Amino acid sequence: MNQVVLVGRLCAEPEITGEGEKQRSVVTIAVNRPFKNMEGIYETDFIHCVLWNNIALNTFEYCHTGDVIGIKGRLQTRSYEDETKTKKYIMEVIAEKVTFLSSNNKNSEKEGKE
Repeated sequence: MNQVVLVGRLCAEPEITGEGEKQRSVVTIAVNRPFKNMEGIYETDFIHCVLWNNIALNTFEYCHTGDVIGIKGRLQTRSYEDETKTKKYIMEVIAEKVTFLSSNNKNSEKEGKE
C-alpha cells in the first residue's frame, strides 16, 4: 500500500503550469517532526507535493504562503540526469486530495478534489 497523509504549512505561493487538462502545481509544505532532536529543537521536513488539475486550481485560488493544508496522496520516485550526466532521484508526493485547514480567504472551507 502506498499512502501518505501530511499536514503542514505552504512554504510559498502556489503556481500553476500547463494548460487545459494538464494543469500542474508543485508546492512545498513544511511539516514539523513530532519529537525534539538532541538540542531540544523540533525539526521540520520540507516536502515537495505535486497537484494536478482541479486540486491544483483550487489550491492556487484559495491558499497562500503560511496556510495550513492537509494532503492525502502517494509517494512517487522519478529520476533525471543533471548537467554532469549524473543520475539523480527525487521522491515526491502526488496529491489525491487536499484539505484547506487554515486560510485568510472566506472560501477556505472548499476542498480540492479530483
